[in-house]
Amino acid sequence: MRILHTADLHLGRQFNGLALEDDHAAVLDQIVATIREHRPRALVIAGDIFDRAVPPASAVRQFNGFLARVVAETEAAVVLLAGNHDQADRIGAMALLSDPRRALIRGPVQAAEPPLILSDAQGPVAISALPFAHEHAARAAFGDETLQSPEAVLAAQVAAARAEVPGGARWVIAAHAFVSGAVGSEGERPLTRVGGIETVRPEIFAGATYVALGHLHRPQTVGLPTIRYAGAPLAFGFDEAGHDKSMSLVTLDGAGGARGTTVTPIPFRPRRRLRSLTGRHADLMREAPSEDFFKVVLTDQAPVIDAMKRLRAVFPNTCDLSYARAAVPRGRARAAPTAETDPLALVTGFVAAVRDAPSAAERQVLASALARIGAEGDAP
Repeated sequence: MRILHTADLHLGRQFNGLALEDDHAAVLDQIVATIREHRPRALVIAGDIFDRAVPPASAVRQFNGFLARVVAETEAAVVLLAGNHDQADRIGAMALLSDPRRALIRGPVQAAEPPLILSDAQGPVAISALPFAHEHAARAAFGDETLQSPEAVLAAQVAAARAEVPGGARWVIAAHAFVSGAVGSEGERPLTRVGGIETVRPEIFAGATYVALGHLHRPQTVGLPTIRYAGAPLAFGFDEAGHDKSMSLVTLDGAGGARGTTVTPIPFRPRRRLRSLTGRHADLMREAPSEDFFKVVLTDQAPVIDAMKRLRAVFPNTCDLSYARAAVPRGRARAAPTAETDPLALVTGFVAAVRDAPSAAERQVLASALARIGAEGDAP
């Protein structure tokens, strides 16, 4: 049996103030085309369908149109669940009129976790969809005040799901979590409050034939070859520049387990990529024009007049511009800022958490203001 695994669509998201609707349309088209070509029995979307709890109407229409195509143009069942960016009740409402023989849609956490049962010549496959839930919601659902961490919540969900799996069935778990040993990206929102431990151990999934994970944006396996993040179809941070994006075509044979499971990455072909360029301004201006998103580091020793404006004549989606030369004010060396100590990173991270990420123009305003504050602090 074949299953197509993807996650973290983040429909409605912008990148540096630039709309991604056409970029999302391209990858949704590719998902439908892959289903039509490879004919998986199920499409699994492991959370973060939308980028925020109240997505724009255009994002909702886009996803509804995508689901309508999957239903009309393919025979694949649909399994989807709420991630930490989604509003659980909004996702759960999609299940009200769906065919339970062809869809498993999970929004709010609940104590019972009945799976979707599919069958092939080797027998039944049970697919459990475990939505992301904060501790307070899980405590209410399970009536258990001891659930104090993401790991405790997910362990309770897995136990509830395991109880519903028919004997002898191969078991697929879809979940939205940060599994220990996996590598994150700058575009992900933490799953717990400041100071909490958001990771869960891979041992939680003991007994599963395959675990289809969402939340982390880089395709990767963790713990076992059968515990896998499909990754996000699009890159949302320049730390992912140059990384290949893919969906995972999972094949389960009758044996189950790692030996009976193979994963084939199916590459996404994004409409626009995230790229980093380093060099002299004059040299970069001679590069071939591109609609990709760019982060540019200039190696010029002197400031270039209207550098960003001129670069955007060649690369209209240039999002970030900096100079490689190190600034050492007043003869004192400074440690390179990290994500925790760089004021600009902290401020832009806060803005991104409460609304869309700052645009390039807004970042320039913030950088100028913080530079003035820093200069005043350095004054004797």
